[in-house]
Amino acid sequence: MYVLTSCKIRRDLREQLASANPSITYQFCNSIEEAVEYLPKADVLLTYGEDLDEEKIERAENLKWIMVLSAGMDRMPFNKIEEKGIIVTNSKGIHKTPMAEYAISMLLQVCRQAKTIIDQEKSHDWDRSVKMTEISGKTMLIAGTGAIGQEVARLAKAFRMRTIGVSRSGKPKEFFDEVYEEDEGLDLVGDADFIVAVLPSTPETKDFFRKEHFEQMKSTSIFLNMGRGDVVNSTVLMEALQDREIEHAVLDVFDKEPLPAAHPFWEMPNVTVTPHISGISPEYQPRAIDIYEKNLEVFLQDKNDYINLVDPRKGY
Repeated sequence: MYVLTSCKIRRDLREQLASANPSITYQFCNSIEEAVEYLPKADVLLTYGEDLDEEKIERAENLKWIMVLSAGMDRMPFNKIEEKGIIVTNSKGIHKTPMAEYAISMLLQVCRQAKTIIDQEKSHDWDRSVKMTEISGKTMLIAGTGAIGQEVARLAKAFRMRTIGVSRSGKPKEFFDEVYEEDEGLDLVGDADFIVAVLPSTPETKDFFRKEHFEQMKSTSIFLNMGRGDVVNSTVLMEALQDREIEHAVLDVFDKEPLPAAHPFWEMPNVTVTPHISGISPEYQPRAIDIYEKNLEVFLQDKNDYINLVDPRKGY
């Protein structure tokens, strides 16, 4: 069996994979440009999922399984993948720890005025009049109740928050006090002090948060998006911030990345911009490879109980 990677895998993990299954031939490449010549031989492809198109899938004539070492699937050529009957699995859930920590840390940063305090420290300014608030006992609405949303809710519970979940199904989930289907849940944005978006990019989630939702939000609320940039129209969000319909936005994802240097978000005092880093962790690849190794056993035994099996018709 021939396994190809189109993304850079840590040396210790490469050695781990090669030694665990000596009968498998691994071709470790650091990019799709480097990997493309090996595509026709590959039975399995490990990728971050952003480097494939229909032409490359067509070229991979023996490909049977794609293991995506991330959770985002919005750039995958699913029509061609489904046509060729290729299995797709991803690494959904491995981001939950760093992303939940990011969410709580950013809310604390805003409420405890961390940026202002750092600026004062740099200027040697002893000013104790900075207005601070607490996050404890507040209400958090989380759009997306999967692994990441549940971990955010779990940490929120440490601060005695009321947690409201919004999902397609509205099914109860652990660490949420309440979970609602999308339309009903969005009617509750006015109850929330913190609105956290961890939604994937799908046709159904595009412009998920609309103008009327920001109009309903508390003027003291904080909107945090670390899912996908297209769940909110940037112009709509900018107007909500300019009109003080919400107090602050923490944005880790954008509809166009990198965020252009001239974009107004960079200069707005009530916006915190981070460069799509909420999921970064030294544990990222080991967790993804762990899922791959478990799924590899399923693949080798010709079973079907894969972890994070993706439906190409739905894109997740």
